[in-house]
Order: sequence, then structure tokens, then C-alpha cells
Amino acid sequence: MKNQNSQQTAHQSRLLSGAKAKVEFRIHIINYIVINTIFAVINITLTPGYLWFIWPLLGWGIGIILHAIKVFYFGNTSIRKRMIEKEMEKQNHMTR
Repeated sequence: MKNQNSQQTAHQSRLLSGAKAKVEFRIHIINYIVINTIFAVINITLTPGYLWFIWPLLGWGIGIILHAIKVFYFGNTSIRKRMIEKEMEKQNHMTR
């Protein structure tokens, strides 16, 4: 019973952590859009001859892509941890 409660608590903790990571990613996207829009307006208004706003747009875009991969592909658990959990489940099934 105690083991089951601890597993539920760990599972809830992982779910909360994953939800928090997704909210933080959405905030990152909103900041990216707002700030880069401001950069574009400033650039086009003050120095339309050279479009420099594409550089922060591209650089930050790489960061957005890496953040998305971290949140949606790897989640909040590492691949190694998931592999260990799978092996533990296999062991549990074999001992029954």
C-alpha cells in the first residue's frame, strides 16, 4: 500500500512537472512573438535599409526549437530513466 501511494505521488509529480514545462514553453513562445514583433517594427521604422531583426529572430528561433524538443520529445524525464523504468517493470513481471 505504501509503495502504491509513493508511486502515485511520483506519477502526480511527473504530471505536474510536465504541465509546468508546457506552460513555460507557451510563455517562451509568446515572449518570442511579442519581442520580435517589436524588433521588426523598430527596424522597419528606423533603419529600413538593413533588416537586422532577422538575426535575433533566427537565433531565438533555434532556442525555441530546442526548448520544444526538450518539452515535447524528452518530457521531464530522461530517456535513460524511462529505460530503467521499463526494465524494472519487466523484472516485476518476471518475478510474479
